[in-house]
Amino acid sequence: MFDSLSEKLEGIFKSLKSRGVLKEADIDTAMKEIRLALLEADVNFKVVKGFVDRVRAAAIGGAVLESLTPGQQVVKIVNDELCALLGSTSEKIHLAPNPPTIIMMIGLQGSGKTTTAAKLARFFKAQGRRPMMAAADLQRPAAIDQLIALGKQIDVPVHSARDTKDPVSVCRAAVSQARLDARDVLILDTAGRLHIDDTLMNELRAVKDAVSPSETLFVADAMTGQDAVNVARAFGERIGIDGIILTKLDGDARGGAALSIREVTGKPIKFIGTGEKIDMLEAFHPDRVASRILGMGDVLSFIEKAQDMIDVKEAERLQEKLFGEGFNFEDLREQLKKIRSMGPIENLLGMIPGFNKLKGVQVDESEFVKTGAIIDSRTRRERLNPHLLDGSRKRRIADGSGTNVSDINRLVKQQKEMKKMMKMLKGKKGFGRMPMPF
Repeated sequence: MFDSLSEKLEGIFKSLKSRGVLKEADIDTAMKEIRLALLEADVNFKVVKGFVDRVRAAAIGGAVLESLTPGQQVVKIVNDELCALLGSTSEKIHLAPNPPTIIMMIGLQGSGKTTTAAKLARFFKAQGRRPMMAAADLQRPAAIDQLIALGKQIDVPVHSARDTKDPVSVCRAAVSQARLDARDVLILDTAGRLHIDDTLMNELRAVKDAVSPSETLFVADAMTGQDAVNVARAFGERIGIDGIILTKLDGDARGGAALSIREVTGKPIKFIGTGEKIDMLEAFHPDRVASRILGMGDVLSFIEKAQDMIDVKEAERLQEKLFGEGFNFEDLREQLKKIRSMGPIENLLGMIPGFNKLKGVQVDESEFVKTGAIIDSRTRRERLNPHLLDGSRKRRIADGSGTNVSDINRLVKQQKEMKKMMKMLKGKKGFGRMPMPF
C-alpha cells in the first residue's frame, strides 16, 4: 500500500544524505517535496500541514544543521513524527474484568466487517480465550449465513436468530448465552449501510445502550482513502468509538487513510487486515508501519509470523535433514505450505530491510504455485525418493501439474544443488547449530 510513498520519500532522503552540509533552504525544499508526496498519497491536508510544520521545526534546529550526518538526522525526525502520527504505541483491546468482554463492530457495508469479526475471534482464540460471535446484522440477507460459515471454519460458536428483525434483542440474548457458556469474549457483528443515515445510527445507538460494550471498534476500508476518515469521524461523533480496524491494507491504495485516521478521529488503530484469509489480521504497531514506509523493513513482524507457523522441534528436525542427506520433496512440500500460509510472498519480502531497494527484483508467486503443483503430482514414494523419476514418470507428473518435463528437471536440479550447498556449509563455523525455520 505504501510503495509509492516509500519510493518518493526514499528519493527525498537520498538527496539530503548526499549533502555534507544542510542549509535551511535545503530543509525547506525537502519539506515541500514531503508535503507533495503526502498529499499525493491522499493524506488529509490538515494532517499534512501539521506533520510538515513539526518536522521542519525540529529539522532546522542547530543540532541537525550542525550535525556530521544531517541527512540521517532528518530521517530520524521524520520517522519519529510518523510514529506519533500513527499513534506512538500499540494499543490492545481492553478486556472487561467480568467476562464476557463485549466488542461491538460498526462500519459501512462493504468494509469487511463480518469477515473482520471472524478474524478477530480467531485472534482471541489463538491467545487461549473462548470467543463467541453474534450475528446482529439483520439488514444484509446473507450476513447471518456468512458469519455462521466463518464460525465453523474457525470453530467458534455464533449466536443468531432468524425470527426477529430487532438487533437489540439478538445482542441481549447473545450476552446471556455467552455468560451461560462461559465465553469470555463476545463479538457483535452489527449492520452497515452503503452510506450514513439516521436509521443506521439510531439502530447502532440502541444496541450500544442495551449491552454497554467494552469496546466499540470502527471497521474502515483503507482502499476508500479520505472517505474512510470522514466516515470514521462521523461514527465517532454520533456513536462513539474506542478504536479502529483498517482492512484491505494489502491493496494498492495510496495509504492516506492509515496516515490520517488517528489524527482526525483521535482514536487508535488497533488492528490491520493484511489479506482476505481468515488468519490475516495483525495487531497494529505504529513504529513498525513507520519503518516500512521509510523503507527500513519490519523484521519484528516477519519473526512473529514465522514463530506462529514454526514448531521449534520440527525446525530442529528439519535442520538435521538439511545438513544431512534426508531432506526430500516431502519436506519441501510442507515448508512451501507454511511459507505461503504466512501471506503473499511480496508482503513478506517487503518486511526485510533493504529489499525495496533491489531494483528489478520481481517476485513471481506463480512459481510457488507451479512448484507445489509439481510436488503434489508425485506419489509420496516419488517425493521421498527423487531418483525414481524416469522419463515416463516425469511426463505423467508434467501432465498432472500442467507443466513441462523441463520444469521438473529444473526443480530436481535445484534440490540437488541446495543439498550440495548445505553439505558444504555443514563444516563452517556457526552453521549446523543455527536454527533454520525453513
